[in-house]
Parts: sequence; structure tokens; C-alpha cells
Amino acid sequence: MTDSTSIAARASDIVAGLTLEEKASLTSGADFWSTKAIDHAGVPRIVLTDGPHGVRLQREGSDHLGLADSVPATCFPPAVALGSSFDTELLERVGVALGEEAKAEGVGVLLGPGINIKRSPLCGRNFEYLSEDPIVSGALGAAIVRGLQSQGVGTSLKHFAANNQENDRMRSSSDVDPRPLREIYLRGFQRVVEDEQPWTVMCSYNRLNGVYTSENPWLLNTVLREEWGFDGVVVSDWGAVNERVVGVAAGLDLEMPGGSGRTDAELVAAVKAGTLDEAVLDVAARRNVELALKAQAGADADASYDVDAHHALARDAAARSIVLLKNEGQILPLAAEASVAVIGEFARTPRFQGAGSSLINPTKVDNALDEIERVVGAERVTFAAGFTLANSADDEAAALRAEAVAAAGAAETVVLFLGVPAADESEGFDREHIELPAAQLALLDAVLEANPRTVLVLSNGGVVRLSEFEARIPAILEGWLLGQAGGGATADVLYGVVNPSGRLAETIPLRLEDTPAYLEFPGEFGHVRYGEGLFVGYRWYDARSMAVQYPFGHGLSYTTFEYSGLSLAADAAGITATLTVTNAGERDGREIVQVYTALAGSGVQRAPQELKGFASVALATGESREVSVQLRRDELAYWDTRVDKWVVEGGDYTVAVGASSRDIRLTGTVAVDGDAVRLPLTANSSIGELIADPVAGPMIMQAMAAMFGGAGDAGESDEGMEKMMASFPIGRLASFPGMGVEPEMVEQLLAAANADS
Repeated sequence: MTDSTSIAARASDIVAGLTLEEKASLTSGADFWSTKAIDHAGVPRIVLTDGPHGVRLQREGSDHLGLADSVPATCFPPAVALGSSFDTELLERVGVALGEEAKAEGVGVLLGPGINIKRSPLCGRNFEYLSEDPIVSGALGAAIVRGLQSQGVGTSLKHFAANNQENDRMRSSSDVDPRPLREIYLRGFQRVVEDEQPWTVMCSYNRLNGVYTSENPWLLNTVLREEWGFDGVVVSDWGAVNERVVGVAAGLDLEMPGGSGRTDAELVAAVKAGTLDEAVLDVAARRNVELALKAQAGADADASYDVDAHHALARDAAARSIVLLKNEGQILPLAAEASVAVIGEFARTPRFQGAGSSLINPTKVDNALDEIERVVGAERVTFAAGFTLANSADDEAAALRAEAVAAAGAAETVVLFLGVPAADESEGFDREHIELPAAQLALLDAVLEANPRTVLVLSNGGVVRLSEFEARIPAILEGWLLGQAGGGATADVLYGVVNPSGRLAETIPLRLEDTPAYLEFPGEFGHVRYGEGLFVGYRWYDARSMAVQYPFGHGLSYTTFEYSGLSLAADAAGITATLTVTNAGERDGREIVQVYTALAGSGVQRAPQELKGFASVALATGESREVSVQLRRDELAYWDTRVDKWVVEGGDYTVAVGASSRDIRLTGTVAVDGDAVRLPLTANSSIGELIADPVAGPMIMQAMAAMFGGAGDAGESDEGMEKMMASFPIGRLASFPGMGVEPEMVEQLLAAANADS
């Protein structure tokens, strides 16, 4: 037997020997962070702890959440930054490192990655999520799971599902239509589950279309287990269980946290009363035993990790995640011999992670000021704080601004560090706006007046509005939240040690008012309507030909890349796009090749284009490389609400390859065979639907020709009649006198057509 088969068989044997009370006990935690052990049966206790960008393991004796005091761990860049790397190999390496650290600390399951869609820039937890696009979220999320679980440590894919805001998150219902739910909000989860089988999936706090996700049998059983084949544990988010008995019956396996035993007793009582089938409880208990045995098999009491090597990986990951938004006049990279004024408290006191349950106690922290001084020498660097991280009095703010202006005016170049204060974005609440603080904007104006040669470095967990000042700044780095080594990574990019390769995994709009969910976020009276439907992120802006500050996929480099020789091939696996990418500049660099598809004349609503694949390609100066990007057939599909399944629509697909969603370099077309979808024809089927049917079509055309005199020289009036009749239910024709159509004729036509289907 394989290890997994052996563990499954052992778990079944263990559960068969347990009492009802013991089985119930296995489906809730022993305390805040661990599961229950049953020593006599060989069921070990395992520890689950927060991620997703570091191991936040509570110290013994600290507060119950462990927020104030956790063991030191590498704080890798949060997902907001890693998403901009567009690099599955990099995220798998980060996953491996997270697994090593978790194993060294005796952690069985690390709670992450988070792959929820960035529906609105106001979501307070966007810093924990990867992208506004499900293909990016799914591919990168799968890479993290693959790396982490390769170390014998489980993951917890979260937050399942449609958890796209923090406001009223424990009660609010995300009301989403079937197509956007499947194509946008579930698609990334489906890819990770089907590709990598995370050990656990964490259900979210919210309701989905009125039903709590913790007690939603359609979500947890029909979709997750039956359709996607998930075989692991569904664990609740901490405190997400509404009614425990209902949840277990719906597919919830593990309630966290635990300790009181109250809901375990509810399960026992329900089984005894006959309102819960004991076999359902057996399944949940068995899954939890399997999880514990897998974690036990992956544990290593002698495990350790190289702190310095992981810090170096964090620096590499951070540098690959920085997005060079603008570089007018090639002001970057900076010359090491030039004097520089480093302005902004974030340069000295970096904001490198978000607040809330993912807060990591880092092993060390680099700051950009020190790292810049290491590159150019302290004698060439002048620092001015410019602002404080707390509210300051007007006279203090003015004094700090004056000091910054003096430093800016005396230096050849200014590097200005601005960003969103930690108090403005966190788990638990949403942002109220996307503006930089007023004091920082005043500082920016003053610094630019003193020295127009200014580079802006941003630190933020969600996008900020740049439109007020973007035109006046020659260079902008979007630094997101970069983890503990972000200061060194920023210096590496500023001075050309690393050629920037990050690309925007979310659109930067001109205004908050332009964003897709603006009028329906965060909802009211316990409901939020996802009224933008499929048109999330760049899909919205493209459909409206709307200007944006910087488009999805945008990011500059210190070199230039040329694309050529696109060839396309379609087969049962999907579409393969092959092209040559050349580094035509004077620096080694990395290009992110993005592949989008469109289908003109589609029979269903679609965005003008959708990302379906991408590749990160490192090229030396002058080097050319053939790159192939696979666009999966299942990810070309749309969700057909008529038959409740994925359908690939046949036709000539336009495939566009570019350096961003609005920087398309090559296009081509390729024919894709569609999936057959034939619906039973009824008296309520339209004449147009019958004409389109391969069997009924010839019959109805012949009948229509006889009915309307077979006029082959019909003019415009007949064209109008054809359009009107196309949506006319066939059965209604019998209601009109003089048409020569009897109900029996319609029934015979439909019977003949359906018989040949």
C-alpha cells in the first residue's frame, strides 16, 4: 500500500474502535491552536498556526491569540507582493522555506495561502491575497501549497469562499450569481485543490448566497468534494461555526478553536436523538485522524532551518515583487556615486507586513536607509523623517517638512518613502479610502518643489490613488509590503543590483469611484450584492474602455524585451502559445509574458479579454529564448447555467501576448473545438433555438418556408420579421389563427428533434 492508502486504512480502523464521545471530540480543537489527542488509540495532537507568509507560533504563556508574542520566524513578503512576482517557481521556493520553518517549530498545518479575489481595493485584508485574477491566484496559490506540503507540513487553503471584505464578515452574505461565483471566486480554489490537494481547506466566516459557508453542503460537499475531489479536512476559520451539528452534516470536519466541549456534546446528543447520522460523524472523525497521522508522519524533532538563507530568500522574493511603475528619463537605476536624500519615516521604520492574525515576529528586519548607506556610503546619504507614523501637531509636521525640504534641495536625487499607515488597513475592518495621508501628500508637494528629481517608493497593502501627483514624479516604485528583507530588496532595485520584474496583479485605478464594486461595497443589512458580475478588476475597465492609472500586468524594467514568432496550437489539453522573447537591452533581466484570450461573437457575456496563462523568463543581455505557455482547456471554459457545468465554447479564439493587459505585442487566432451542449427542446423553446439545433434546424426552416410562402427575396421587413421570430416560443405559434400551425404539428416536430438528440 502507498503511504496515503496506509494512513487512510489506519484512520478507518482507529475510528471504528472509538466511542461516540471520542469521535465527536476529534471534530473540534483542544485549545486555540491544537487538535485533541486520543492516546490509547494512537491519535496524536497536532498544532495548526497562522501563516500565510510566515510561521506565527504562539509562545507558551503568551496571550491566547499569540498576536503579541510569537516565536521568531522569517517574515516573507505577504501575498500582495508575491502576487506581483507572477513567478510560480519563486513561490514554490517560499513554500518550501515555510514548510521547513513550520516543521522546525513542530507545526503540523500552516494556515494559508489566502487566495480570495481582490474585488475592491477597500478590502482590509487585500495584503493577504494574491490578485484580482483567478488564474494568477490559482497558479501562485498552487505553487505555495506544492512547496510547503513537500516538507510534510499541511496547508489550509483559505478563505472558502467569496470572503472579499472585512466589514460584517462574520454575518454578511456574499450574494453572487452562478457564473461569477464559478468563473471568478471559485476558479482559483478549484485549481489549487485539483492540482495539489491541500491537507485542509478553511471555510470563511461569511454567508454565501444566504448560507453560512461552515454549514453549506453545496459548497463543502457538492462542489469541493464531489466535483473537485477534495479528500482532506474542512476546518472552520476561528469562530466561524454558526451551528455545529448543521455544519458537520454539511461537510465541516473541524471546528476551531475548541476546549469547552459544549459543541462536542451537541453532536453526541444529535446522534442519540437521530437527527445526525453517526456515519456522517464517523467520516469527519476519520478525516481528522488522517490529518493527524499525516502531520505525525511529516514531523521531525531534529528539524531546523538556516535563518540567514531564509532571510536571503525573503530578500530575493521581495526584489522580484517590486513593481517599477514609472521611470521617466531613466532616472533609475541610481548612480552609487551621487548624493541622495532619503526622506520618509518608512525608510527608517519600514512597514513590511499587515496587521492581524498574520503578524509575524521577524528573525531580523532590514530598513532601506541602512541598506542604501551600505551601497553608496553614509557620507553620500542625508536622511529626513518628513513625517511621523502617528498623528503629529501642526508645528511638528511643519518642522519635519522643512527639514525634508532642506535635505532634498541639497541632494542630487531624492528617494521619498510614503505609504499607508498600519492603522489604516488590517484584518477585521476595511479601508475607508485609497488616499495617502494628507501630511504625506503635503510633504510630497514640498519635496518636489525643492527637487523635481525625486523617486517615490510606496509601502502599502492595497492600492493607493496616484492620479493627484503621478504626472509630477519621474519615477515610482510600488513596494507593497515586502517582508523583513524588503529594505535590502528596495536598495537592490534602486541601484540596479536587481533589475525589477514585478507586474501589477491588480489594477491601479484613477479614482475609487471608477472601481467595479464601488456602488455595492460593503453592502447593507447583512447582504452585499456582487452586481459587477464577471467584470472584476481589469475585466471591468477593459469592457468600458476606461482609463486607469496603471493597468493589470504593468511593470517596467531597466532593459527592453522584444516578442516575435507567435505560433498557436489547440488540442485536448487546451491552447499552447509559443513565441520567442529577446532581451534587446543592455542589462540582464526578467520578463513576465502574459497571454490573454478573447472570443468574438461569443454566445455568452464575456470580458473583452481574460488572462489564461503567464510565464516568468530570465534573459541575459542579447539572449533569445523560445517560451511556451499552456492555456488549460478547462480554464477556457465558462459556467453554463443552463446545464450547470463547465462548457468550452467552440470558435476562433484570439490569443494576445503582451507585457501587460494594455501592452499587447503579438496576436493570433486558433480554432478550438467546443463542447457539445444540447438542451431538450420544448414548446417554450424559441424558433431561433430550434433553427440553431442541428436536428431541428432543417425541419423548422422547411416549415417556416412553407408557412411564410418561401419568399427567398425577402427585404428588410422580412429581416425584421426573422429577428422577431427568433425569440418567439415555438409553441405560441398555434395560438395565432391563420398561421396554419396546430399544437400537434409542434409536438411532432419537437418529438422528432428530441428523438435524434
